[in-house]
Amino acid sequence: MATRYSFGGDDHIFAEVDEAMSLEAFFTSLSVTKAVKESQISAVTEVCPANASYQIKFDPDKIKPKDMLAELKRIESEAASAEAVISTRAVEIPVYYDDPWTRETLMRFRERHQDPNSTDLEYAARINNFDSIDSFIKAHSESPWFVTMVGFVAGLPFMYQMVERQRQIEVPKYLRPRTDTPKLTVGYGGCFACIYSVRGAGGYQMFGITPMPIYDPQQSISYLKDFMVFFNPGDIVKFKPIDRNSYDEGVEAVEAGTFEPVIRELVFSLDEFQSGIDEYNKNIGEMLHGN
Repeated sequence: MATRYSFGGDDHIFAEVDEAMSLEAFFTSLSVTKAVKESQISAVTEVCPANASYQIKFDPDKIKPKDMLAELKRIESEAASAEAVISTRAVEIPVYYDDPWTRETLMRFRERHQDPNSTDLEYAARINNFDSIDSFIKAHSESPWFVTMVGFVAGLPFMYQMVERQRQIEVPKYLRPRTDTPKLTVGYGGCFACIYSVRGAGGYQMFGITPMPIYDPQQSISYLKDFMVFFNPGDIVKFKPIDRNSYDEGVEAVEAGTFEPVIRELVFSLDEFQSGIDEYNKNIGEMLHGN
């Protein structure tokens, strides 16, 4: 599909790279927005990459909308020939699956759910043809996830599963959104995982909770002192199942200022990933575990 451009008034251009989410579409969005930033077009005031699209805000007094569109098409043409490689990082996120807080919340909103007689995990496992919650959690946590967008709520990452499309987990959002979701809930909607950065309304299925804050506007948490938002588009996430004791220890470490996320720098190549997905993902897991 050719990129579809549309104007938002006279100061925005929205570019839809593809109707369907894919890592190829995301890399096109990322490479174009990166090139726009590097081009230092003085009229550009904001650049926002998303899952399979991006948006550019510009000053129409400095550049005409049609000229801005021409610049974007030129940049995209040049970016399309570039190799899909980025310097990024892999991050391990501990998750207490089937925790008491998300379970209590989801039970308060069963009338808004597709299956009022099961939990979110039970429902997700069943419709994805897993024989148990444990096997579903294993599939959810064994493969890494690519952060394709950060936003909607401050600091919230949208994450795309790094497996073949036929193996990807898919779960619909609630029939009607909840008015409450615990902070740091690991959620799921459509083909995307997320982590709720703050407590609030939400419609994604709730699978568990992490003790690791990902957003701190006060910047008081040790690993968020330089920037209040933890995630960046392009980050690779690996979930690590933990029990209640490990969760409590994680919360205590965050409060004491001693919690240190497991982070490894790496260069991600889309071509290398696609040539051997399972082996590539295995190497990411071993890198995080220090093997």
